[in-house]
Amino acid sequence: MTLYHFGNCLALVYVPYYLTYKYSGLSEYGAFWKCIQAGGIYIFTQLVKMLILATFFPTADNIGYKGFDIFGEFFKSTIDIADLIGIYIVLNGIPGKGHAKVLTAGIGWAGAEVVLTRFLLLWIGARGAEFDWKYMQKSLESNIYLVQHITTATLVWLWSRHDLKQSLVPVVVSMLLLTVYRPLISDFLIMSFTIGPWSALFIKAIAATIMGTLTLHIYAALAYTIGIF
Repeated sequence: MTLYHFGNCLALVYVPYYLTYKYSGLSEYGAFWKCIQAGGIYIFTQLVKMLILATFFPTADNIGYKGFDIFGEFFKSTIDIADLIGIYIVLNGIPGKGHAKVLTAGIGWAGAEVVLTRFLLLWIGARGAEFDWKYMQKSLESNIYLVQHITTATLVWLWSRHDLKQSLVPVVVSMLLLTVYRPLISDFLIMSFTIGPWSALFIKAIAATIMGTLTLHIYAALAYTIGIF
């Protein structure tokens, strides 16, 4: 039973990533090694972030509202701007059309994260003697992260375009900042309103869908204007 639960969680985590890579057309571009390179840049970025956090943000002594250090977490979340820089570097290193670039960067970045943060967790926890819903929740959450990272890669690509309408630049920048501080906002809301894990997962899915839909709308308009698809 525990082995079946472990296999089910692995399927929930990794099969959507495989299907996205296969049916998005990236396999036709031979983008596998580009995804691996994106994963390598993700690992390097996380090491830099860990070094900065350990150096400049030691364990806080002052805890804010309900044990949540708002200002400390805000400054820590600001370090996530390094993720945007890392994705920008990945996009610059990928030749090809816009959709291939953003999908390669997004899937490579998300794939590296899910391998490093989920496999060991599931191997240790999901194979335990007792069934726990939290591992199913973590597996479903990984699919939300896939949408979020592809959305973030698209936003970074849009921000780097000089032919993006000036009226849309503040919108793209605002959405990029929202992606940086999204974990802080969601954690604060969950703690403030004592939202349950399933409700929190549903809210995250809705937020990722809204962000992804709006980003897709902006990308489609630009792609139609400049003639890339």
